[in-house]
Amino acid sequence: MGELKSNGRAFIRGEILIHHKDYLANGSLIVSEVTNITNKEVLTADGHQLTYDYLVVATGHYDPLPVTRTDRLEEYQTENEKIKEADSILIVGGGPTGVELGAEIAVDFPQKKVTLVHYGSRLLEFIGSKTSDKILKWLKNKNVEVKLMQSVDMSNNTNNLGGNRTYFTSSGETIRADCHFLCMGKPPGSEWLRETYLKDRIDNFGRLKVDENLRIMGHRNIFAVGDITDIKFKQGYSAQKHALVAAKNLKLLMSGGKESKLAMYEPRSSPKIIVSLGRQDAVAQFWFTTIIGLVPGMIKSKDLYVGKTRKKMGLQPK
Repeated sequence: MGELKSNGRAFIRGEILIHHKDYLANGSLIVSEVTNITNKEVLTADGHQLTYDYLVVATGHYDPLPVTRTDRLEEYQTENEKIKEADSILIVGGGPTGVELGAEIAVDFPQKKVTLVHYGSRLLEFIGSKTSDKILKWLKNKNVEVKLMQSVDMSNNTNNLGGNRTYFTSSGETIRADCHFLCMGKPPGSEWLRETYLKDRIDNFGRLKVDENLRIMGHRNIFAVGDITDIKFKQGYSAQKHALVAAKNLKLLMSGGKESKLAMYEPRSSPKIIVSLGRQDAVAQFWFTTIIGLVPGMIKSKDLYVGKTRKKMGLQPK
């Protein structure tokens, strides 16, 4: 429920990388793939059999990433170098990640040709059309070429003599770029759940069905939070609220409290949305207005909430 920027900033400095041991003072950490869930146990690939009274499933989206801090930093650095060495860059996907990546490259490397291709009729289709229009205008003013209502056939691109590649869009257009970034939605991290005790609680989109208390439907002691749930609108700050509700309910149940006192998660009918546009600007959509420029940029664009997140977890900035 959060985005990564490929050209570094806080990520290259390592501020976004947090060891679980830094904040998980009263728990233990097992790094392993979960292979099964029963009504009593969680089984892992390395042979652990973990008995539970209460369980929280928070597997998000499927996004295989390096496990170690060193490997993660190396990946960020590699993508940073890929951008620096390219003269032309293709971004596929006009959601938050694609827009923010395109905007940041356009600001930090204005001499590079950036092309963004999106299959929808407008960018960020989950927000208001006026906000989408403002973002499109901002990108065009930064010389980002935006192609809407098109997709890119990633299985059919060819190398050119100059070192770049030729990409073909669904409308027959040709795009030449030195590198590309796929910024499309990733599938929920739920495929492994289809052979578990929870297999009947997965909807057609691969998400776990939850009730208003964030418990998985039909299970009084199993919760789910974040992108894996079937709650409609999700962003980073929403996941934090999921966690607060689930933690409050777990504390209540574990202390013998009444289920009638369980906290409910209530999504906002008009969620707050802030999309970073480079290092200083951003566009913010509130229920009463939409603003673009330095003011919303002060809220998010400086460090993409990294400092705020570290503070909430009781950690010092690096």
